[in-house]
Amino acid sequence: MARPRDQALARKGRGATFDPPNRFAPTRRASVDDGWWQEAVPERLATEVAEERARSALAWNRSPDLPFDRSLNPYRGCEHGCIYCYARPSHAYWDLSPGLDFETRLIARHGLVERLEEELAQPRYACRPINLAGNTDAYQPLEAERGTTRRVLALLLDCRHPVTLVTKGALVLRDLDLLEALAERRLVRVMVSLTSLDATLKRVLEPRAAAPGTRLRVIERLSEAGVPTGSLISPVIPGLTDHELERLLSASREAGARDAGWMLLRLPREVAPLFEDWLRHHYPERAARVMSLIRQCRGGRDHDARFGHRMRGQGVFAELLDQRFRQAHRRLAFPGLPPLDTEGFRPPRRQGELFD
Repeated sequence: MARPRDQALARKGRGATFDPPNRFAPTRRASVDDGWWQEAVPERLATEVAEERARSALAWNRSPDLPFDRSLNPYRGCEHGCIYCYARPSHAYWDLSPGLDFETRLIARHGLVERLEEELAQPRYACRPINLAGNTDAYQPLEAERGTTRRVLALLLDCRHPVTLVTKGALVLRDLDLLEALAERRLVRVMVSLTSLDATLKRVLEPRAAAPGTRLRVIERLSEAGVPTGSLISPVIPGLTDHELERLLSASREAGARDAGWMLLRLPREVAPLFEDWLRHHYPERAARVMSLIRQCRGGRDHDARFGHRMRGQGVFAELLDQRFRQAHRRLAFPGLPPLDTEGFRPPRRQGELFD
């Protein structure tokens, strides 16, 4: 007997196994097998894209844990489908589920470049690096069709505005011409996210992201082109990927990464039950130990949102991870990323202006 779509089921090419309810919805729905259900559950789910007219471009934060105070997200949701993605809960704001909806029901932000141009032209705007994207991957598959990220980069280059990028998508190489031009003016840094060198694990952990070897080649190509590039070992998953920490750092350094960072797995809100169900489906023999180690790093809980703790965790295991990272980072002698230029910024010309 087939099961309803919202019942837990691992689907090929998708990370989440079910759709947890929208936490803002006034009602809850539960699936019950009464013996009459006839509709077959699809093994594959198509990607749907809705349009949103952007009312603003930049998102601002005051988090002491982040190296930037502003970011820009061309899309909502992410087709890469990483089961651990901390951004999944944000999909509830759009009356969608943080589960399968997050990776199959995407939102493209129409008019975003125009809103960014308006905001950069404001008289009181103070130039600081913009992080692209932060709550999604700017180089997910949808970008190949829409091209919003490329238009954003072109505007920032024209304005001499610095930008930082974090991605696990090989599509970033499409924009190598813009990234080279930005790098020549000290206006860009790219961080390539690495989670595991195990291609089998990657296929279920990050089903539609670039393969591990491809991401290393991205680091190599960007570095050879003179684009300051680093690696972000994130997330480190205790009991599942933590044993690869040193190998990931070595592989990224060999590929040309100039610096590296790391972050511990975060399981905010709906991400915790999604991740635990994913473990039971794909790694049932490890599930109990992985969740136990995570809770040891989070004060006995699935998640700790406190500043100063959410990125690194606490306790013996978390401290050991940090020591391992620091020792490997020092041994590999990463030269570091150059500072970005914020002094050369020139605001875009507003409508009616005829001269620079």
